[in-house]
Amino acid sequence: MAASLPASRGACRLSGFELRLTYVGGPTALLELGGLRLLTDPTFDPAGSEYPGAGYVLRKTQGPALSPETVGKVDAVLLSHDHHADNLDRAGRASLGNASVVLTTRDGAGRLGANAAGLLPGQSHALQAANGRTLRVTATPARHGPPGGDRGPVIGFALAFGHDPDRVIYIFGDTVWYDAISELAPGMSPTVAILFMGAARVREVGPANLTFTADEAVIAARAFPRASVVPLHFEGWEHYSESHQDIERAFAAAGLADRLLVPTQGKSLLLS
Repeated sequence: MAASLPASRGACRLSGFELRLTYVGGPTALLELGGLRLLTDPTFDPAGSEYPGAGYVLRKTQGPALSPETVGKVDAVLLSHDHHADNLDRAGRASLGNASVVLTTRDGAGRLGANAAGLLPGQSHALQAANGRTLRVTATPARHGPPGGDRGPVIGFALAFGHDPDRVIYIFGDTVWYDAISELAPGMSPTVAILFMGAARVREVGPANLTFTADEAVIAARAFPRASVVPLHFEGWEHYSESHQDIERAFAAAGLADRLLVPTQGKSLLLS
């Protein structure tokens, strides 16, 4: 069962259906939509956990607000990629069996096996809700770093009941702003945009950002003008170089503060 958590109202309207987003921490959020329960990039390890990489160590500075046991069974995990611990840590990996299906990259599904299904950008997977409706989950393009220096295959997700452009939730995944995302704007008009932010950096790549900066998020907000913007992936890990204060300042300076909904760990946003 989902935890019984206080919910605050968001500013957006999702033509005929309601999204409850419960922020667990880092890139992890529980989305409850149309009777379906979806979990983004599961990270459940405690604060202080370390993950050695090639020339660097990722360090977790903040534990999750909810445990896998509290979250319970989910209809799907929406996993942007499986090969970095800040998107799938040890406890997160162990929790994947709580999902009916894990939707991720083709490469990731090959490594995970079991209940994982791989998608390329543009491919979709249908999830059947208890009320008979079908939620279509479509993989979107992502580039996890600078040109020629990205950190391996990553995808985002567009969620829609049917093909109604007024009912789209766009989860960007671990990406920077680049041409393939801007090219989506003419054909997709999401009402909610969930951005993985924090301007993540690791020594191996140098000064380049691997996820959205606050300034890039402003660009995304302008490109998708109907969307309320919900940031994830902005706290809880040492390698994030921007905080929620940086995000809030950027949106205020751009005159877009009313479009930004910064979640509080352990609480829910109710977007209706």
